[in-house]
Amino acid sequence: MEIHLVKEGRVIAKDSRSQDKFMHDIHVAVAKHYIENLKDEVKKGLREKAEQGLYPGRAPLGYKNNRATRGIDLDPNRAPVLRSIFEMYASGRFSLSTLRREVFQKTGLKISKAHLERILKNPIYAGRFVWQGIEYKGSHEPLVRPELFQRVQDTFAGRNKPKYRKHNFPFAGLLTCAHDGCTVTAEIKKGRYVYYHCSKGRGKCELPYMREEYVSERMGALLKQIYVPETIARTIVDSLNSDLDRSERERQEQIVAFKQRLAAIRTRMDSLYEDKLDGKITEEFWARKQAEYADQERSIETALSSLNTPVTADRVLNVQRIFELANRAHFLYVTRNHTERGELLKSVLSNCSTDGVSLWPAYRKPFDLIFQRAKNEEWRRGRDSNPRYPFGYAGFQDRCHQPLGHLSG
Repeated sequence: MEIHLVKEGRVIAKDSRSQDKFMHDIHVAVAKHYIENLKDEVKKGLREKAEQGLYPGRAPLGYKNNRATRGIDLDPNRAPVLRSIFEMYASGRFSLSTLRREVFQKTGLKISKAHLERILKNPIYAGRFVWQGIEYKGSHEPLVRPELFQRVQDTFAGRNKPKYRKHNFPFAGLLTCAHDGCTVTAEIKKGRYVYYHCSKGRGKCELPYMREEYVSERMGALLKQIYVPETIARTIVDSLNSDLDRSERERQEQIVAFKQRLAAIRTRMDSLYEDKLDGKITEEFWARKQAEYADQERSIETALSSLNTPVTADRVLNVQRIFELANRAHFLYVTRNHTERGELLKSVLSNCSTDGVSLWPAYRKPFDLIFQRAKNEEWRRGRDSNPRYPFGYAGFQDRCHQPLGHLSG
């Protein structure tokens, strides 16, 4: 099977050059990144709404969305029921099961046990809400007083006290045991030495205890595996820049063509109207043709509106920054402390399996693509032992909006 890329003038097949396949994969990755960027813009708008105190989601039970104010208002029918639920549970006389039955008997409202617990622990009813992991002060009217909400939380805590993590281990959450698939956890020995070991969730395990220094050194070596030679990286970025220029030229050409068609359509509409006034055509014929031309006019105007946004270099710049991070990751790693090393690894890796000797990493996108190509090609044979900034950049601090930008420098 062959894939013919007409605009690029390339054909992707089994016997195609590895560089052509890699460039095609990068184009696909860029397209995916564009879609993800649109999602990020939506999330950004919702976050801005949250910062204004407006709840950006669907109103919870007891509230209703107000389209005019873009906020939420108390539901006059459900709010009293919800307030009564908080008061009953705060009394300590009800479990979630008995409270659920009591609410159903008194109001006919059927709420599952899990949903009931989420309601009672949701701070939105006390005037605050959590969005994307951050708590905001809402501008909506609280359904219950903060004191009542806290009494409910105290009731929960009395039966199930939460456990708090005392230490922040930099490589926690990155490692899994290759023997049984359990999470690799960490603990402090003799008050100063940090060891990583299998959590033994499935029983006794053969994974040995590993000192943090050993784990740090072995994990750092993984960053060498996402190196891309500068010549390859430059070729890909140049190709994307060429595509960008071509896309912008095509956009301008399409705008000119659509404007010419729009002018022609409007000239015909004016001429048709003159013919109607002169009695050269019937009223019925004029109405039918006028409707056809009006539809064409709307279609062209819609097409022109979609072409208003210029093709920007943001996507190419993002790809360039990704290559910069890939080529500088190991250098950054060896110059940082364990905590910053863990943060850097989490921006590149999603997980890593280990048996105590070998590592099997799972890279995040698009580093997984770079790793696969680097593993299958001869790139690393002639790599520079002291890699410099790719693409002729004088510094690495310009990686704006990229992960771990605070670690650069």
